[in-house]
Amino acid sequence: MARRSAPEVNAGSMADIAFLLLIFFLVTTTMEKDKGIARQLPPIQEDNIIPPKIKEKNLFIVLVNKNNDIMVNEVPMELRNLRKSAIDFLDNGGASSNSPEYCSYCKGNRKPSSSDNPNKAVISVQNDRLTTYNTYIAVQNELVAAYNFLRNRESQRLYGWDYTEAKKDMGLGRYKGKAKDKINKKLKEIQQMYPLKLSEAQAKKQVAN
Repeated sequence: MARRSAPEVNAGSMADIAFLLLIFFLVTTTMEKDKGIARQLPPIQEDNIIPPKIKEKNLFIVLVNKNNDIMVNEVPMELRNLRKSAIDFLDNGGASSNSPEYCSYCKGNRKPSSSDNPNKAVISVQNDRLTTYNTYIAVQNELVAAYNFLRNRESQRLYGWDYTEAKKDMGLGRYKGKAKDKINKKLKEIQQMYPLKLSEAQAKKQVAN
């Protein structure tokens, strides 16, 4: 008696369906974007280059230990007070009025013992290896917020708009042509008034004369 062969299943249509499902998921699926802190790494320095020394009064040293405790210039500080303290330091304008380092737009207390001007002011952040990531991010956010506060204040005074909002709109491509060039130039002017000098390297102090 002859053996009967089993009927074959036509899988051609199943391949078409699988291909259509693949296209569907590619079109409808959203990809999560990585979030982090925007930082530009410094260029590699040669070993024989000596880093510039900074006057102690122009340094705002933030230490975060393994217990997430914060110290600013060797004085304990709560996270909620960090932004205000950084603003006071950056905006101090301690250089005398007859000095070439005098800051005409600074509105701080102009203490001789604090920063001379925003271009000289450096914020140094030093973390312990056991510092939690959440605390690290929170400290960074408060310090960047201090810069943004001062930049917004000056952009409002000079141009009538917030620096942070204009920069966001620039990133979203809402400015075109000459308007883009004009806004970009003004953004750079504000950045030069309060340059972001946020370092995570070991600071080198210099005793003020």
